[in-house]
Amino acid sequence: MSAVPEADAGRRPVLRAMPSLRDAGTLIGLALIVVVFASLTPSFLTERNLINILQQSSINACIAIGMTLVIIQGGIDLSVGPVAALSAVLSTSLLVAGYPVPVAIAAGLLIGAGCGLVNGLLVAYGGLQPFIVTLGTLSLFRALALIYTGGNPVLGVPAEFRAIFNGTMLGIPTPVVIVAAIAAAAGLMLRKTPLGEYLLAVGGNEEAAYIAGVPIRATKIAAYVISAVLAALASLILVGRLGAAEPILGNLWELDAIAAAAIGGASLMGGKGSIFGTILGAVILGAMRNGLTLLNVQAFYQLLATGLIIILAMLIDRAARGAG
Repeated sequence: MSAVPEADAGRRPVLRAMPSLRDAGTLIGLALIVVVFASLTPSFLTERNLINILQQSSINACIAIGMTLVIIQGGIDLSVGPVAALSAVLSTSLLVAGYPVPVAIAAGLLIGAGCGLVNGLLVAYGGLQPFIVTLGTLSLFRALALIYTGGNPVLGVPAEFRAIFNGTMLGIPTPVVIVAAIAAAAGLMLRKTPLGEYLLAVGGNEEAAYIAGVPIRATKIAAYVISAVLAALASLILVGRLGAAEPILGNLWELDAIAAAAIGGASLMGGKGSIFGTILGAVILGAMRNGLTLLNVQAFYQLLATGLIIILAMLIDRAARGAG
């Protein structure tokens, strides 16, 4: 059975076509940012700096892909930072204890999946608002990470683990390649699989999706599990780069992920989003922060700029919905 009833059949292509139009605007925005910073600092367009921007953006992009899926189905996930921290300290502890690297990585991803399952079950079966649920688990998962470590960082990450995320493939940093592959898979899933159809349908009109036979609860749970697994993966990438895991890791990662998704055209009302747009949004944030850093702009002004970008993106989305 189709995920969207016949009454909504005419609207479904719009939900999928609109992000493509928005992607073009997002790409123009990225080009403008590049032009501005390139004119202000000559080091911005160097090969080394551009690769650095991509590498720095890869962590936010990884989280933002999962956040986009959650937003598309009408939810929000404020717990991605603490999920990342909990996964990082537990998997790093296994590495330090001498467990094989694949075991530690799998454990970190499974911890993320478990956290996402908790969020999904509370939203889908508890009937609670996603904002309230993930606000609560934000504190819960962060507290667990702090309790487990006593508030101290976990040091001594083995060199073989760090080599995985500090290497290159054809001259491109491994984290960038990993996230690009995840983005391609997520985009394909959203456009070509039943789960992608379900996510769009639930976010667009949950009641109509239910009538059409869409598994509402399973769809919501899947979105939160994917989001948490990608947050865990992002934390492992960062641990590989830094060589340590801290229980305060991931602070405000949810803000960056929401900003990237919003810049890329995802509507916080649900039913609309683009993985490609989200990747562009993450690169825009990375380029903006990199450029401001090169210009010696203080970090709290960068946070201010992120907040303003979210508000602007929401105003643009509201205007687009009104025009539609």
